[in-house]
Amino acid sequence: MALRLVDHPLAQHLLTILRDQTTDTLQFRHASRTLATVLMLEATRDLPLAPQPISTPLTTTDGTRLARGITVVPVLRAGLGLLQASLDLFPDVTVGYLGLERNEETAAASSYYRKLPKLANRVTFCVDPMLATGGSACQALHVLKEAGAVDLHYVCVLAAPEGVALLQAEHPDVDIYTAAVDSHLNDKKYIVPGLGDYGDRLFGTL
Repeated sequence: MALRLVDHPLAQHLLTILRDQTTDTLQFRHASRTLATVLMLEATRDLPLAPQPISTPLTTTDGTRLARGITVVPVLRAGLGLLQASLDLFPDVTVGYLGLERNEETAAASSYYRKLPKLANRVTFCVDPMLATGGSACQALHVLKEAGAVDLHYVCVLAAPEGVALLQAEHPDVDIYTAAVDSHLNDKKYIVPGLGDYGDRLFGTL
């Protein structure tokens, strides 16, 4: 499995906006959506292509088209902040949802919702902004594999070394795409320096 750091200058600019505690909800949402676009473009760099002959206004030529559709599965609720970019970018997108809630005392994730389309013969992206302990991410990837996902990738805004290590151990076949790997988790299992609670900042529930 590869850890792919998306270090495009725009990604780092947008990440700084997201980290800043003075960024308001509207600015946060806009930066989140734009950064999701950058992340998904990088995560889909190797999508397979198929030939497609076309006619231009001048002649015929050989073009290409995306050979496979993609499925994007946000982990509720914060993962919704990374969804719209894929709907805007790609012609064939199906969407699934996984509801996982973290216990603030134990940091363990429990499942409360699952709705998935057919995953066979598609490229599947599990999206969740914060890869902290890795517990929720690993659980989500297990669910997607059980549902038939084979070509599976994980996209997040920020990651902690602890979460990356757990994903690499439990899902060595899944690539991780992130804008940054931060220093560590604090005693409450929050990423440091991080950006706070992504879902609260995205939805204005601080």
